[in-house]
Amino acid sequence: MKNKKLNLKRNNIIQIVYGLIIIVLLNIIGSFIHTRIDLTAEKRYSLSPATTTLLKKLDDIVYFKIYLDGDFPAGFKRLRNSTMEILDEFRAYNSNIQYEFVDPNAITDKKQRNDMYKLLVEKGIQPTNLQVKQKGGTAQQIIFPGAEVTYKTQTMPLQLLNNQMGIESENVLNNSIQALEYNISNVIRKLSIRSKPKVAIIEGHGELSNYEMFDITSALSEYYQVDRICINEKVNKLTNRVISDSSATKISNIYKAIIIAKPDSAFSEKDKFIIDQYIMYGGKVLWLIDPVFASMDSLNNTAQTVGITNEINLSDQLFRYGVRLNTNLIMDVSALPIPIVTGKIGNQPQTSFLPWYFFPIITPVINHPIVKNLNAIKTEFVSSIDTIDNGIKKTILLTSSKYSRLMNTPVIIDLGILKKEPEERLFNKPFQTVAVLLEGEFESEFSNRLTSEFAQSEKIGFLEKSKPTSMIVISDGDIIKSQFHYSKGYPLPLGYDQYTGQMFGNKEFILNCMNYLCDDSGLITVRSRELKLRMLDKTKIEKSKLKWQLINTGLPVIIIIIFGFLLTFFRKRRYTK
Repeated sequence: MKNKKLNLKRNNIIQIVYGLIIIVLLNIIGSFIHTRIDLTAEKRYSLSPATTTLLKKLDDIVYFKIYLDGDFPAGFKRLRNSTMEILDEFRAYNSNIQYEFVDPNAITDKKQRNDMYKLLVEKGIQPTNLQVKQKGGTAQQIIFPGAEVTYKTQTMPLQLLNNQMGIESENVLNNSIQALEYNISNVIRKLSIRSKPKVAIIEGHGELSNYEMFDITSALSEYYQVDRICINEKVNKLTNRVISDSSATKISNIYKAIIIAKPDSAFSEKDKFIIDQYIMYGGKVLWLIDPVFASMDSLNNTAQTVGITNEINLSDQLFRYGVRLNTNLIMDVSALPIPIVTGKIGNQPQTSFLPWYFFPIITPVINHPIVKNLNAIKTEFVSSIDTIDNGIKKTILLTSSKYSRLMNTPVIIDLGILKKEPEERLFNKPFQTVAVLLEGEFESEFSNRLTSEFAQSEKIGFLEKSKPTSMIVISDGDIIKSQFHYSKGYPLPLGYDQYTGQMFGNKEFILNCMNYLCDDSGLITVRSRELKLRMLDKTKIEKSKLKWQLINTGLPVIIIIIFGFLLTFFRKRRYTK
């Protein structure tokens, strides 16, 4: 009996030792092999391959100072917790990710607190003004849903809350949480990029000036080396041509992508050929073309002007690639208000803001990485686009609203329409395409148009069919143009409307377009990730509140009482026998 107890004791000790050894071994193996299991339906806690690849390349600390801490409504607490969770997930792949949360409102001295607010705004972190319920009513609370991100010697702002016009606050918060992985990965990418790809803005055909594109050029410079070039019929402006020892010419593109922004004069056939062959060799193009020439400047001294066809000699080329830009203007009930003098009080003019139907406000509704969860985009004198069946994959990115109308050239543009209510029966051309993504192998515009000697020349290196590539066509050049301050004349941020004081999503849209065209890592695809917001039905909560309170508090007590009764009953029965 004594030996049996000793053997049992020895076996128990051996099992404990074996268990400890297994636990230690598992921890050692776990330190070398990173494995995580995500059981959520939408893979909420799994990072994309593009993000993990980016994180593995980090060789120094990335420090996040997040100004989203303190006592604020539940929705923002959820945004705070989600930010912490995603950063913890990042840190699981690379310990160089470090962060801290700071509450700017914790500063008790009012002057110091206001100085902190001012400093954060100067750093690019935008505040949000909340209405918070208190015992005596409501009070305003300023929070800064953003962060400073530092990597080596560089610091950049990160906005955690993505504002969207016309979207309920709960959905805005959910969309912001969905975008956390992309937004955080994107700022790390900008900070850690070593060699910036080159992109070019084309000049020489009346395109937008550097001054008109100042803000978007600055924004693009965070990702790319941006040049402004005039092709001027020279083939070496977009491509490198190197003659090898075997006398063969090796041709490669200089630029990852080019931007053609609102040209107003015709392209020569040679310039078209150079752009065409740049595309054939895999080049990407962002086309921002106005098929109709119309300007608000013409309405400064008169109440009426005419929109005419903008002859720039690109229609045949774009048609070959798969789109037709129509010579019409879209009128849309969802439109940007403009200031109009509607009367006088004494000697002072009375100004009102009325919707100008020729300036549609486009609300992206398509689930594509370029436009998903973007703020509304403002346009000016935009035309419709038709797609051609030529084997190229086409994705519609932006459309007009349900209540839109087409006006073919020549279009009479009359300020008098501002004084009339729109007739719904006339706005019967819904969802007109204004931006489209083309992807595939494009056929050259110059196929079967060149002499055999020219087409077969090794120095020219003519290609009839492109390498797999992509382009985006937008039927509005003003979508990339900044407004100018009406009194001081300096360019304003792209997307900001100085008359209504609203900020639209034009800059983010253009950046997303360029990042999609140029992104070899696939990071932009993270934007299409969707996390479902499982909201409670507030009406049902009010109706059945008491029932569920009784179930939640009473049912566990009843179950315990029944369990105790059964346990006592079976125990008595057992020992009675």
